[in-house]
Amino acid sequence: MNRGQLAEQHARTYLEQQGLTFVEANVRYPFGEIDLVMRQQEVWVFVEVKFRASNQFGGAINALTAKQITRIRLAADHYLQRQKVNPPCRFDVIAMSINEINWLQGCF
Repeated sequence: MNRGQLAEQHARTYLEQQGLTFVEANVRYPFGEIDLVMRQQEVWVFVEVKFRASNQFGGAINALTAKQITRIRLAADHYLQRQKVNPPCRFDVIAMSINEINWLQGCF
């Protein structure tokens, strides 16, 4: 397992401990990817996991670009269409370093 996969597994475990339910991981389309699909009651939560070993250059919390956000939104829209559902949803980021986890809810 590579560092990114380990971070995603750790993020999934953390979110499950916070009461979210795991749906799917690593949903990939040619135009975008979703790291984790979770549910919090009726709300579908699309999670981007960012890991940085240090906080140099702004750390994980500043690693998400506008282009990535657009790609995640496209992937989430496509995912919901394929599931034939139209639930309330939000986009969260798990920003991780070796020492901490920051869970940013509804950030884009």
